[in-house]
Amino acid sequence: MAHEGLWEQLEKLDGSETAQRSKCRHLDNQSQYIITLLNTEYVVNLLGRNIFSNRSGSQQKEAKFLEQLCILAYLINARDLPLANKLVTGKTLPGGQFFFRGQHGLPTKQLEKVFGSNPEVLHKVSAQLDAERCEFGDASIRLYILPRLPLTIVIWGRDEEFEARASILFDQTAASQLPLDALLAAVNLTVGALIKNTSENS
Repeated sequence: MAHEGLWEQLEKLDGSETAQRSKCRHLDNQSQYIITLLNTEYVVNLLGRNIFSNRSGSQQKEAKFLEQLCILAYLINARDLPLANKLVTGKTLPGGQFFFRGQHGLPTKQLEKVFGSNPEVLHKVSAQLDAERCEFGDASIRLYILPRLPLTIVIWGRDEEFEARASILFDQTAASQLPLDALLAAVNLTVGALIKNTSENS
């Protein structure tokens, strides 16, 4: 079974305390958590050790590997902390300088490729993820991956002088909510969703 160790850790935790820490709902009589990931509600079933999307009017879909990883790691690790409201890069998070490089680098190149020639498209395709516009760069958004985990994405478009640039920024508390490997998975999920929305809207 995927993520068996994470399921075992989650099952040992107090449900109401976990729900408060992670800012989600716990249904004690059904051994379930209800949590939002990228503007989609998921049901986490402890008894069956499965996670399904809870979209109304559509068939329930089982969460994919990375979605399950992010949700389980978040439920286990999340802390009841206020946001610092200070934006930082991945490399300035504790341990991030050594983690976010090489194959663990943040997917800024994908963002530059897709949005660099037309940054405004970012605002259009991120609306489905309930993102807010920001005032950075040529286009920027802030969205919640998970209830205590906002992400800010900034695009500078390419022109005659400069290549496109993209930044992925976190609240200073991000590493308190998710371990760095799960945080990278959450970012990859977010960027993947934005790019998928772009292809569907083109």
